[in-house]
This record gives sequence, C-alpha cells and structure tokens, in this order.
Amino acid sequence: MSETKISIDNTLCIGSGMCALTAPRVFGSDDDGFGELAPDWQSGAGDPMVKEAVRACPVQAIRVDAG
Repeated sequence: MSETKISIDNTLCIGSGMCALTAPRVFGSDDDGFGELAPDWQSGAGDPMVKEAVRACPVQAIRVDAG
C-alpha cells in the first residue's frame, strides 16, 4: 500500500488560506497565518479536495506525492 506525502513549501507560502478553506481535514494555518498540515492530516490524505487545494494555491506551495 502506498503512502501519500503532502508538503507545504514555507518559502513560497503567502498565507492565502486557500488550502485550509478547500481541504480543512488536511490543512490549517499556523500562528502567523501560513499554511500547515493539520495534526491528523493522514486521515484526510485521500480526500479528493486535496488535489483541489493544490490547484487553488496561488503560489503552488503544496506538493502531493503518492508513495
């Protein structure tokens, strides 16, 4: 069984919040408003909205790799 790996490039993230709005089971915001993975993000990794969050990110800071 392959494992999905999701990452956010913090050097690119501008804190638009589109990831958290699109796939809140996987993404959230840190104390400064920048994107981060939710504490239990693995449970939502297969959510089809993750792909939409990748597409919605205005700076393409999210990467999803299927293991």
